[in-house]
Amino acid sequence: MSQLSELFDFGPFFDNFDLILEGFWATVRLSAASAVLSLVIGTVLVSFRVSPVPVLRAVGAAYVNVLRNTPLTLVLLMCALGLNDTLALKFSDDPGTTYYWWAVTGLSAYTGAFVCEALRSGINTVPLGQAEAARSIGLTFFQSLRMIILPQAFRAVIAPLGSILIAMIKNTTVAAAASYAETATVMKDLLDLPTFNSGAIPLFIGVAIGFMLLTLPTGFFFGWLAKRMAVAR
Repeated sequence: MSQLSELFDFGPFFDNFDLILEGFWATVRLSAASAVLSLVIGTVLVSFRVSPVPVLRAVGAAYVNVLRNTPLTLVLLMCALGLNDTLALKFSDDPGTTYYWWAVTGLSAYTGAFVCEALRSGINTVPLGQAEAARSIGLTFFQSLRMIILPQAFRAVIAPLGSILIAMIKNTTVAAAASYAETATVMKDLLDLPTFNSGAIPLFIGVAIGFMLLTLPTGFFFGWLAKRMAVAR
């Protein structure tokens, strides 16, 4: 019983609860900014991919194929070591702010490629006749895309976009590659402390519950929204 009580000693966990909360707040900040930026990037990319201009289609396809097949850790390392350290591109004089925005940039660039493909599948669900009708009344390609096609595409892929957002929240755990301290980094630092020799399991349980509190409501919300906004065919 004494060994079991040592394995499940929650004392160190609650002693460092403020640090763990700071780590989760950093994860929430990173996830929120990356979600908005990846949605913008994905929307621009899908406009390129379905564009009638061959050069834009080639650029969009190249970006998506390269980023989707590149490990996220490598993308974040390129941002932190390549763009920040080697090329000396800075967002701010404060290193914490700079590394935060490089983590957002890398995560958004990576996730945006998946958002693009989800939206492209949504565009494929829009009847071809609607695009032809838009052209017949004089709308340009980008006008029909903005006013007719993309609104329906977004409604058709709300559930897949929710899955991408959940995957992105979990992907924040590798943001340490961009030198940004979030939940996984805080957990690693705490596990290096001697006081956590008997508190590792409670820490893992607490972090797992924390991520469930972030991802489960997100999944339920996007599931409800997908049913609420479903396009009637």
